[in-house]
Amino acid sequence: MSTLYFISCRWKYSLTIRLMILLFLVNTIASACSSDSTVDGENDMPRERETTLEADTTSTKRNAVPTTVSLLGNPFVANRSKGNFLSSYYDRINSDFTIDADPIENIHRSTVTDTIFTIRFGNSMLEFYAPSQTGDLLLQVADIKNSDITLRNNMRVGMSQAELMSKLKTFGNDIRITQNPNEVIASGYEGAPTTLHFFLKNGKVSRILYEGYVD
Repeated sequence: MSTLYFISCRWKYSLTIRLMILLFLVNTIASACSSDSTVDGENDMPRERETTLEADTTSTKRNAVPTTVSLLGNPFVANRSKGNFLSSYYDRINSDFTIDADPIENIHRSTVTDTIFTIRFGNSMLEFYAPSQTGDLLLQVADIKNSDITLRNNMRVGMSQAELMSKLKTFGNDIRITQNPNEVIASGYEGAPTTLHFFLKNGKVSRILYEGYVD
């Protein structure tokens, strides 16, 4: 009788130990799975943020404003920022000059007043349109009849037609060049109707006329 009781107790104790081991293993496996899932989730989050950041950076670069302008955009100053200062043009004039500022009604909003700046030196002139709401300084007319000012790439009144053509060709396909015995015209292939006229006399440039476009 005591032998059977001892066997029974031993069997119950062994079963209890097995159940405890089984529960411990189940709990350990469940914890490991949960930990792996958390790590995977945490690893996924930075990848999503990096993808969004790259998209925003690409968008910003695509919308960036160029820092330079074409010859027809401004035949005197290539840097867009410098082109917004009258002093950039003063520095290019090698004679006495005057400056006039005249108010003008905004072409789109009658309640807004803009300004026309006109620089005169000798029988030449530069005319700028300055919208008050943007802070831009837009060259709309230049009529050059002497060598007191030079254009980009040292183009000027008095240079030969051959030298002029050589300098214009350095601007590549940005401009279309047409010529006749009395005039060389640089214009765009499309877009705003902006032109740069070089009038010729005895094979040399006698006058430069720039006709810009301001919207």
